Amino acid sequence: MPGRDQPPRDRRLPTAPAAGEVRAQVTLEEFDFTASSKLPAAQIRDLGALRWLHAGESVILFGPVGVGKTHIAQALGHLAVRQGAHVRFAKTSRILADLAGGHADRTWEKLIRELIRPDVLILDDFAMRQLSAAQADDLYELVSERQGRSLIITSNRAPSDWYPLLPNPVVAESLLDRLINTSHQVIMNGPSYRPNKRPRNPTDKTK
Repeated sequence: MPGRDQPPRDRRLPTAPAAGEVRAQVTLEEFDFTASSKLPAAQIRDLGALRWLHAGESVILFGPVGVGKTHIAQALGHLAVRQGAHVRFAKTSRILADLAGGHADRTWEKLIRELIRPDVLILDDFAMRQLSAAQADDLYELVSERQGRSLIITSNRAPSDWYPLLPNPVVAESLLDRLINTSHQVIMNGPSYRPNKRPRNPTDKTK
């Protein structure tokens, strides 16, 4: 849980680090676990007890596009906020772009400190594409510096498929060992959850 050196608690909803974008509030209670019999409802609800947060562990949610990974990640983040944790949400691509810019304008150290500080950092859409050597190094530094602080990661790929996306096998082994071996892995499968959230046409009689 929050360390003694932490600043006053940020009880806002999880936000994107640079833009400060406030996400709509989502909860586990409003998630439709009946959308697919393949969803591990019991495992996800157990994560809602936040034992992983108190232990400084992480959560990896992976599966096809649209099954609700980001919803669950944000819902767990909101539960952590309610317990007084500092939570931050960001697209992984945005973090990597910000850190790349930080190398150019010498703000990298400041950006890394800001990303290390939260008790929970949510990395959405992790491992979407091949990473450059510089991006892999930045991720390694971020994950290494956050040892003992929780991550929530969403990905369309299983962790076993992340290795080929990292150009340096030594960095890949070190980075993924830190991520995978301290994380609760949740396989989310089934059809897209998004059609269930689509606004209904008042004239549409289908259910």
